[in-house]
Amino acid sequence: MVERVVAKVAAQAAREALRTWPAALAAVPPGPGHWPRASARVRERTARVRVLVELGYPSDIGAQCAAVRRQVASRVKELLGMDVPEVAVGVERLHSEQLDGERSGRVR
Repeated sequence: MVERVVAKVAAQAAREALRTWPAALAAVPPGPGHWPRASARVRERTARVRVLVELGYPSDIGAQCAAVRRQVASRVKELLGMDVPEVAVGVERLHSEQLDGERSGRVR
């Protein structure tokens, strides 16, 4: 049960972090995917978190992932009082306005 709460806080924190990157979500279509998704493992007062995101491309992917890591660790600590020594961020999918909608997969 605690792991689900941590995961929900982490997913919301990731959304908060990505809102500061207009290009990050500009190409990501809204829908029922509920991105980002998160999972957590909790042991005593320590949580290890994994977050999966979809990002727009081109964009600074490394900086966005770093922002997600910082925000997740900060919000879990602030709201739940848990240390978060590890936040693994996985990029599940990249969206490109040039590629989305084109079947050929080529950028012109």
